[in-house]
Amino acid sequence: MDEKLLTISQAAEYLGVSLNTLRRWDESGKLIAIKKDGGTHRYYREKDLEIFTSDIMKFASEWIEDGVEFPSTFYCSTSSIFNARLTKMEYALMQQPGFEKLYSLIVLVTGEIGDNSFAHNIGKWPDTIGIFFGYNLEKRIIILADRGLGILETLRQVRPELSNHVAAVTVAFTEFISGRAPEKRGNGLKLVREVITENPIDLFYTTGDAEVRMKGSDKAFRVTRGQRIVRGCLAKIEF
Repeated sequence: MDEKLLTISQAAEYLGVSLNTLRRWDESGKLIAIKKDGGTHRYYREKDLEIFTSDIMKFASEWIEDGVEFPSTFYCSTSSIFNARLTKMEYALMQQPGFEKLYSLIVLVTGEIGDNSFAHNIGKWPDTIGIFFGYNLEKRIIILADRGLGILETLRQVRPELSNHVAAVTVAFTEFISGRAPEKRGNGLKLVREVITENPIDLFYTTGDAEVRMKGSDKAFRVTRGQRIVRGCLAKIEF
């Protein structure tokens, strides 16, 4: 039997994008539609849409670099929307066998990174407010990204002597920074480092040209200089 096809309206609802976005993606070859009735109507296989949305790292990378459109299901414009979707992910993880002890730590790490983006950019977003938050529990991957100021620009507000992204990320993951006593600012990433170090969770985190890779059996914390400049922040969590 032929696979059921979705109309362009159904596909737009599935992806959370506009009809015009789907037309642009079809014309550019990003997501090609099946054309019938002399090419006047566009249809989509549901499996094709599933495959299209599975490459969440590509969506996040293209968005923070060039502002490329992506399915709105990955977009959290406010921290309340982010935390609501985080709760949904937590429930889904709880249903996965084998994650009884790990799911709360995965949610903790994800929540700290996402909340960090909102806390550091509130009232100061350069352009697009909010964050990218996508996950694929079958592939055991979570992606977070923002088009914010980045860690260096944020920490320079209280540590103006910081000279580069590597130094700023090192501070963010290892030191307590006091902005307005007795408030401690930017300490969520230190908790992230501690949890990643002690548990079977891997992390890739980048901002500017600084990169943190904590993976496999060697969880030693290191910050290295990457080959590209990343605006805002991009994180990949694997478990």
